[in-house]
Amino acid sequence: MGGVALFIVLATIVASSHAEGIPQQIHHLRLYTGAAGSKIEGLSCLSWRFAVETDNFRDWSVVPEKCEHYVGYYMMGEQYRKDCDAVAFVAMAYAETVALAGDGRDIWVFDIDETTLSNLPYFARPDVAFGTKPFNNTAFNAWVAEGKAPAIPGSLMLYKKLVSLGFKIVFLTGTRETYRQVRISNLKKAGYHTWKKLILKPDNDSSTAVVYKSSRRAELEAAGYRIIGNMGDQWSDLLGTNVGNRTFKVPDPMYYIA
Repeated sequence: MGGVALFIVLATIVASSHAEGIPQQIHHLRLYTGAAGSKIEGLSCLSWRFAVETDNFRDWSVVPEKCEHYVGYYMMGEQYRKDCDAVAFVAMAYAETVALAGDGRDIWVFDIDETTLSNLPYFARPDVAFGTKPFNNTAFNAWVAEGKAPAIPGSLMLYKKLVSLGFKIVFLTGTRETYRQVRISNLKKAGYHTWKKLILKPDNDSSTAVVYKSSRRAELEAAGYRIIGNMGDQWSDLLGTNVGNRTFKVPDPMYYIA
């Protein structure tokens, strides 16, 4: 199946799923012959994704073109859903062992993009092609402004469990402050109805994600909050300082943020 046909299939699936309001739907796509075995600089696409998820392969700008079908199949198929659920189950098991102080200072930090909300309808577009095209900040921000990103089911399940256990939720995102209201609306529409803080990046802040998120976490702890858990799709969400008692990474082979 060629690239054009792939995108027609994916676009149809994304559109129908969104229209029906079923962001949790598992999308079954036909496995493409040789997709997992495509060679990229001596690595198969499967090995490339493993290197990305373990942070062994860093500072990459685009998904290798030959891995477009492989990444598309993974993101739109059952395995991505299962992998996100696995992270959520491990995090819930940990959260249940924590004795909360009961003073409202025990917090769980969540990233937003590809951690709690999914931008897959955007990344499945032909002009984005699951990260194989150079990142277009203008086009991505236009998508964010629509406020239509669905929840990642495993993360929403974890969020609900944490709230029921008494954790306070903090969303810490690289989304610019300009989009605060649309992010609030999108989060609530997706099922994230309550939180302690929603921290967005100032429009004039040019620091890296590691520096920015480390400084915001330090501010939270300086204010007396205890970061019990910290969850993100990028290693830059989880590295640096003040990372919390436990970190949890959800998969994301579509882009890399330093």
